[in-house]
Amino acid sequence: MKKILLSMALMLASAGAFAEDIVGKWQTEAGDAQVEIFQEGNVFNGKIVWLAKGPETLDTHNTDKSLRSRKLMGVHLLSGLKKSGDKWEDGKIYNPKNGKTYRCSMWLEGKELKVRGHLGIFHETQTWKRK
Repeated sequence: MKKILLSMALMLASAGAFAEDIVGKWQTEAGDAQVEIFQEGNVFNGKIVWLAKGPETLDTHNTDKSLRSRKLMGVHLLSGLKKSGDKWEDGKIYNPKNGKTYRCSMWLEGKELKVRGHLGIFHETQTWKRK
């Protein structure tokens, strides 16, 4: 009986840990990029690891003109997210399509990652899929 209870407890614990794990590669909603999310200390960051337009794609819309000639591959798209309950919050997300950075939060819904950019009271949420 103890073995059965222990086995069930271990299965539930490992399933719960996997369900809350955002670390790994995610495809953006538009399918034009993949972002690898990783943990550094107590914060989560994410960098671009694949682009549909290819690895030579430049950051042409950056509001900092000196960064417009840098390649987007490897750019940190997500930074400073901290785990808070079932969410990751208080981070930033960079949008290379307009060169702006927004406040960011994210959470898991099943196997999908909901990524929300905030600007004041306005927000936009995307659904990313695990790769």
